Amino acid sequence: MAKFTFNMPDIGEGIAEAEIVQWHKAVGDTVNEDEEFVDMMTDKATVPMESPVTGKILEIAGGEGEMVSIGSMLVVIEVEGEVPDEVVEENEAASAPAPAPKDADVEERIEVETSDAGDASDALSADPEPEPLPAPTPAPEPAAHAKVLATPAVRKRARDLGIDLAQVKPAEDGRIRHGDLDAFLSYSGGYEPASAPRADEQVKVIGMRRRIAENMAASKRNIPHFSYVEECDVTELEALRAQLNRERGDRPKLTILPLLITAICKTLPDFPMINARYDDEAGVITRHGSVHMGMAAQTDAGLMVPVIKDAQAKNLWQLANEITRLAEAARTGKAKSEELQGGTLTVTSLGPLGGVATTPVINRPEVAIIGPNRIIERPMYVTGNDGIERIEKRKLMNISISCDHRVVDGWDAASFVQALKKLLESPALILVA
Repeated sequence: MAKFTFNMPDIGEGIAEAEIVQWHKAVGDTVNEDEEFVDMMTDKATVPMESPVTGKILEIAGGEGEMVSIGSMLVVIEVEGEVPDEVVEENEAASAPAPAPKDADVEERIEVETSDAGDASDALSADPEPEPLPAPTPAPEPAAHAKVLATPAVRKRARDLGIDLAQVKPAEDGRIRHGDLDAFLSYSGGYEPASAPRADEQVKVIGMRRRIAENMAASKRNIPHFSYVEECDVTELEALRAQLNRERGDRPKLTILPLLITAICKTLPDFPMINARYDDEAGVITRHGSVHMGMAAQTDAGLMVPVIKDAQAKNLWQLANEITRLAEAARTGKAKSEELQGGTLTVTSLGPLGGVATTPVINRPEVAIIGPNRIIERPMYVTGNDGIERIEKRKLMNISISCDHRVVDGWDAASFVQALKKLLESPALILVA
């Protein structure tokens, strides 16, 4: 018999420690080679750990919610015979922290002399947790014998909400996702099932929920936020989107998000201070040439922000595919760590629950976050080509932006949103190369 100490490996995010989220094995249990025995949480993602050997677990690093440093003992396993040298060497190499990767797409780095930020505007109210953009509206009740396709997480959420999945319209592939439940709730008037009062419960704040809490608190504590909101007439934009969807063929159905991201990418070159990251410890602002667009997505584990890399190089249909793929990966816990980091600007939306205006919290170390709000119809004065002013029913949407006042001035933020508004109200310009 031999004892093998499996150390916490460096998983390539430049982190110093990780949090124990869930043990799948306990002391005394047998673990097989390549079997997952614990889930570890980093700042970006949950990563399962697999055993490199088969044996009995003698010791574990701690309980759920505790932190484990890179290179320190995670688990001790008793194995039959000797542990192969290559396993020992690989364990030692994997647990040695690697140097942090350098940013390859930097356009400009600006040294910043730190000064008193007392003249910056006060932080505004905290951000409600963003959710994905609208999913398709519910359809009439399907046949009772129809097979309902959904993941276990979606089924559990539906049970908790008292929703009959047979009442929910699935996506085009026949599978019901979290966004479809959100749409059902929205379009059924905030449907809430009658149920007995639930008992009080205490929930330990660990894992993703704790990371969200820490990141949001750090953002509000360190960044002097200010927000700016502008109303946009998206009547023509919605007409263009409807036309594109009618002629899309086998391509994915477009929401407003791909159009918005494309408009943002076209606007950013004139406002490089928006597409930036601020290392306040080093006193350096990095203005990025590429747009790595963070996309806030609500999951059962909490808010996650997968990143669309090089969004400026993708067309509407490619963006739609990436949005769907990344949102699904985040909700199912399959998003890779590299898909959850490296963002230069984030867009967040509450979809059909978007409200009139939002004051989103910046995804630090980014310096801005953009929040499209709910589209509403209301009458407004419009001047026609004949010069006559008349009242028409128009589709209106507010655009919110929160900025880091240490990096972005109010004038710059307002000018950026006005330029974005011009594109959204003249959507043909969005499609011009």
